[in-house]
Parts: sequence; structure tokens; C-alpha cells
Amino acid sequence: MLRLYFVTLLLLLSLTGHAQKLGEKPGDFTLGNKEFLLNGKPFVIRAAELHYPRIPREYWEHRIQLSKAMGMNTICIYLFWNLHEQQPGVFDFKGQNDVAEFVRLAQKNGMYCIVRPGPYVCAEWDMGGLPWWLLKKKDAQVRTLQDPYFMDRTKLFLKEAAQQLAPLQIQNGGNIIMVQVENEYATFGSEQAYMEATRDAVREAGFDKVQLFRCDWPSNFNKYQLDGVATTLNFGAGTNIDNSFKAFQQAYPTSPLMCSEYWSGWFDHWGRPHETRSVSSFIGSLKDMMDRKISFSLYMAHGGTSFGQWGGANAPPYSAMATSYDYNAPVGEQGNTTEKFFAVRDLLKNYLQEGETLGEIPAAKQVIEIPTFTLTKSAALFANLPNPNKSENIQPMENFDQGWGRILYRTTLPASAAGQRLIITEVHDWAAVFLNGKPIGKLDRRRGDTTVKLPAFTGDAQLDILVEATGRVNYGKAIIDRKGITEKVEVSDGKNTTELRNWLVYNFPVEYDFQKKARFKKGTVEGPAWYQGSFTLDQTGDTFLDVSTWGKGMVWVNGQNLGRFWKIGPQQTLFIPGVWLKKGKNEILVLDVDGPEAVTVAGLKAPVLDQLRADESLLHRAKGQELDLTKETPVLAASFPAVSGWQEATFGKPVTGRYFCFEALSSQKPDEPFTSIAELELLDEKGNPIPRLKWKVVYADSEEVTSANNAADRVYDQQESTFWHTQYGAAKPKHPHQLVLDLGESVTVKGFRYLPRSDKSTSGMVKEYRVFLKEQPFKM
Repeated sequence: MLRLYFVTLLLLLSLTGHAQKLGEKPGDFTLGNKEFLLNGKPFVIRAAELHYPRIPREYWEHRIQLSKAMGMNTICIYLFWNLHEQQPGVFDFKGQNDVAEFVRLAQKNGMYCIVRPGPYVCAEWDMGGLPWWLLKKKDAQVRTLQDPYFMDRTKLFLKEAAQQLAPLQIQNGGNIIMVQVENEYATFGSEQAYMEATRDAVREAGFDKVQLFRCDWPSNFNKYQLDGVATTLNFGAGTNIDNSFKAFQQAYPTSPLMCSEYWSGWFDHWGRPHETRSVSSFIGSLKDMMDRKISFSLYMAHGGTSFGQWGGANAPPYSAMATSYDYNAPVGEQGNTTEKFFAVRDLLKNYLQEGETLGEIPAAKQVIEIPTFTLTKSAALFANLPNPNKSENIQPMENFDQGWGRILYRTTLPASAAGQRLIITEVHDWAAVFLNGKPIGKLDRRRGDTTVKLPAFTGDAQLDILVEATGRVNYGKAIIDRKGITEKVEVSDGKNTTELRNWLVYNFPVEYDFQKKARFKKGTVEGPAWYQGSFTLDQTGDTFLDVSTWGKGMVWVNGQNLGRFWKIGPQQTLFIPGVWLKKGKNEILVLDVDGPEAVTVAGLKAPVLDQLRADESLLHRAKGQELDLTKETPVLAASFPAVSGWQEATFGKPVTGRYFCFEALSSQKPDEPFTSIAELELLDEKGNPIPRLKWKVVYADSEEVTSANNAADRVYDQQESTFWHTQYGAAKPKHPHQLVLDLGESVTVKGFRYLPRSDKSTSGMVKEYRVFLKEQPFKM
């Protein structure tokens, strides 16, 4: 009998494993001397970043188990304020939003948890997780004490979040070992008082026992101090680990070392090449951290999908995120294991700590194909208009209490406007313009489009401007990003300009209940429209909807919003989780604002994430265009040393101008033909960085935009891990290489700062260079 008792006890222990240790009694997690301490013992965090809204709830445990099977001991999560409070004061933590259940599932599977509640999170998520309704306040500011309303709402959200998660702090017997304060704040500002107030709000909300931390970059972590909060760094695959922590260790000699976001890949933008990071560079730096006992969080371990309207955007320049958040991560968008997955598993099995075991790889989710079928019904958007709002002046979407989707502005044009230019300031983010129901032009914010030539017409004419929002900016100062038309619409004959007024405004939100009200008829129609169809399944499973024949819009299957599609790519499929399908008849609705080539779809077994439409290139050099600098005088001609990190150069005296040209004459490697630059900053007379929101690339002699996303505008995207690189391959041009920026206005410049690429590669690092600055455009 005694032997049976011990056998039963051992069986229970083997089944519960680490989960029992996590939940059997309160614990502690603190900072030690150059190490983290878990219940008083040294502990190296190996965290997997997962985002619960990007994973169907039914798959949460599967993705957690995959993370453990990779060798992780912790799950790291963001909280998304705008997901949980979509209207002021209405909080939702149920169902797909039940973040506490996600954390409990991690604990069940023997995993600790790191929680990052914001209020700002970035994450390539709409407005970085901040709620759209903050923008209804005309003078709204965010991430600052200068707007009391923002701070008040932040505190309310943090309290609601803590009600869900504070009971799960490790000191209460849960598995939450750390909570983050804000997110990468030094890339936005240096207002220490704001960070202190946010830290205090996190504690007062209920995260009063757990260890707090903050994350920034190796280049900017010292912009502010935050007492009582651990400091961690973020950087990407291929990074030189010793260089990244060198300045940090000088500032914090006794602090534990942690890369709180080790970027396993990168996110995709519409109209840009699919992003990848090599297994070798990724694993190399990860091994370097493990050999040095440096904690990390793998961002992302599994990216998933930005379903619905949740994909964000970067600026400058404006560039919206694709729906897939595959991220070239170890676990693919569908939950599939990849070469990176097995490389991580093979590495981390050698670094397990006392009491840890490598998890078993869970069974793969079934994947199915769906034969091609046709959507047989359609409903023209202009024939299904909702009741309008009236507005004398153009106003953004938020002013009509609309958070996401499409918005139609309608007014009457007088006959005198025929043949004039229509000027729209500012389109956020894509617009189709119609005159008397006929299309006359399209505007794309990515390209800075602002005008359409009006055709000839007689009598008064109906002007319609249909605007689609493709994601709020989630990063930097451009985060105050209202949608629709945000300023004004004018007509101009070249001499006189008249602002248009007296608008009817029609709102098209993203909820399925709105879409299904459209009146469908058999057949197809011209112009923006909904399309309806169905397909029958004998068995369910995950699949990828092929939308390559469609234009631009959004898809709903069985009422679930799959997200945005756009023919320009690189993404040409939308992920459908099998748990959203059913045996028998399934319904599909497609809203296409740009018109399909064919109204057919199919379900594929694998995603298509890397097919760009070549005619949609964003090259910054017209065919045959050549920059002529023969008569120009440089303001500086010099050389950079062969070192990594930010480097600064100053002019003999301040120079004023609007057009800035950087010319690379050679690279650090002899006879190498390439140039690469991660970031450029211009400095004003006081040495402060000049704002980059108005910058545009007007010329780049060469840039790689097909095999990699190394376009010239990467030099001011405020992402240190991305970079401009001249073209690879057989067609690679030789030095000199030139980049010309329109700064948007005349500025006085004292000098500039240059950042070489931040990975281990030195390809294209600049040696000799010249700089030009002038008021008028350069001759081309």
C-alpha cells in the first residue's frame, strides 16, 4: 500500500512538474548582484513573447506549450488598452480578451509570466495600444504629464488591468514575476516626471509587490532615470552582445543583464518586401547571451495575426503594417514549427536550470485546403449608404464617433471647378475620388499624394471621397494620427484656392453586424462593394484564404474579421483559424474598395507572404534620373572611423537650408561598392535633433527594395535595427552613393549624427563622405 502511495505521488509530480512549484505557495522574484533571484536563487529568464489577441483563444495553450518546447521558462505579454476599453469606461476582459486566463494557462504549463501593461505598448498595433477615443479631444497629447486627461484615463485602465492580474503576482502564489512600466519611452521623450508618475500609477493600481522594470535601447536608455525599477535593453538578431551592454554596465555595474526584446525577425509593411532574419545571425547572438547568463525575451516567439482593424503603422514615412504578424518568428503564423524553432530548441536544451525540463512538442494543428469558389452576390457601397452626418467643414473620423474602417465625404462642386485641381490635406490613409459616381483618382498617404485633376463637367457635380484607414501610427511623435480627412479639401485654379464646405459624411465601421446589413444581389457591380459567398466543408482545419485577385479591403468569415488585404502585397493570404470554421456551410463577406480582378477565393495550406506587385514600387529614383552635384559646394567633407554606434559630425558654422544631400564616397572595406545607413539625425544650433516628421526622400541613387526592405527612407524611420542599403546582386552600383532629403521646411543645421547598421555585419559602413545643404532643390 505504501509503495502504491509513492508511485501515485511520483506520477502526480511528473504530470504537474514545474506548474506545481509555481502554484503551491507564494514566492519571490528580486534583483540580486548582477543576477535575478527567484526565491533567493539565481535565475536566467528565457521568455517567449506571445500576444493573446493575435492568437485565437482556443489555441492559447498550444502556443504556450510550443514556447516551453523551445526551451522557454517564461511567457511575456503586452496588455492592449484599446482592445479592452473600446469606448470610454466600457471594459472588456472576457472571452478572447480574458488575459487573466491566458496567464493562468501559462502557470498551468509551468511557465512564469512577464506583464507589460503600457499604457503604451507599440507592438505594431493600432495607435500602439492607446484608445482611438483619446483623439476626440482636440488638443490631445499622450505619453506626457502635459495632458491630465490622458493621465487620468491611464490610471483608470491600469486599475482595471490590475484587478485582473494583480492576484497572479508571484508573491500571491501566481506566476507573474515582473511588470513593465511604459514601453521604450526614450524613443519618444525624456520626461522623467511622466515616467515616475506612470511607475507610481502601476504600483497604486495593484502591482505593488512584483518587481517593476522598464525597457529601452542600448543607444538611449540613459535619457532618464527611474528609481526602484530595473532597466533592460532591446535589440535584434545578429547584434554584438558585448557592445550592446557596454555602456549599460558602466551605468549599472551591479544590475542583472536582460534583453527584454530580442527581435527574432521583423514585421511586414504593405508595399514593402517580406522581412526575414537569418537563422545563423539570430542563433549566434542568442548563444552569446546564454553563454553570458544574460536573460532575454524572444520577440516574437510566435507573432500570430493582427486580426480585424488592429494592425498599426509607422511614421515617418507613413507605412502601414500587414495583417500577418508572422514576424519570421520560430513559430509561424499558423502555429507551425520552423527551422528557427528547432534551432532555438537545440540551443536552449543546453542551458536548462535546476528543476527545468524541455517541454514536449505539442501536436500540430490540422491544415486544410478549400477548392476555389466564387462569391456570387454583391452590394454596391454607394447603393448601401447609411444615414449621413452633416458637417460644414471636413472633420476626421473620430469626430463622428468612429474608431476604424472607412468614411465617405460628399459635397457639391460648382461648375466653375471643372478642370481645376482638387487638393486634399491630409488623407489618412488611402482615398478613392469620384465625380458624379465615376472614379477620377486615388490618393495614397504612403506616397504623399495630395491632388487630383478634376475633369471637365457642366453644371454642379457630386464629389465623393471614400477614405480607408489602414492603421494608426503606433510609434514616435506621429502617434496622434486621426483618420479620414484631417484638415481640409480645396479646389485651385493655380491662382485662387477655395475650401469646400457643407459635407454629408457616411460612416462605415468594421463590425460584422454593419456589413451584413448590405442589400446583396446576384452578380457583380462596379466600384467599391461588398461581396458575399459561401463554401461547404466536410472537415475543419486551419487554412489561408487566397485574396490575390482582390484589390483593397477587409474579410469576414462566419462573422469573424480576418483583417485587411491589399493587392500590393507582400501578403496575399489571410489566416483562417480552423476553430472559426464549421462543418457544412460557411459564410464569407468581402468589402473591396478598389475593385477585384476576379471574385474568387480558395483556402491554401501555406501562407503567401512574399509577393509584391512590382508596379507599386516605392523607389526614390525615376528611370534615367541622375543627381548633378558638379556645381555644388559641400558644407562638410570628412571621414568616419571604422567603429559601431552613433557618430557625430559638425559643420564649420551653422547652415540653413531645406534640401539635405549625403554622399558616400567609400566604405570601410576597400573596394566594397555598398553604402548602408541605419539612422541620420540633423542637429540644430543647440545640438538638439531636428524633428523628422516632415522629411521625405526625393532621391536615392540606389536602394534595395526587392530582396530586402532596405529602402532609403529607413534612415529616418527611428528604428535602429533597420537600414538603407544600396542594391545587392549583379546590378550593384559603385560609389559614390547619394541620398537627398526634403526636410519639409527651411532649418538651421549645426551638424548631424550617423548610425551604422547595428548587426554584426559591416557591409556598407561609410568611410569618406560629403554633405550638402541648400534652400533650393538639387539639380537632377
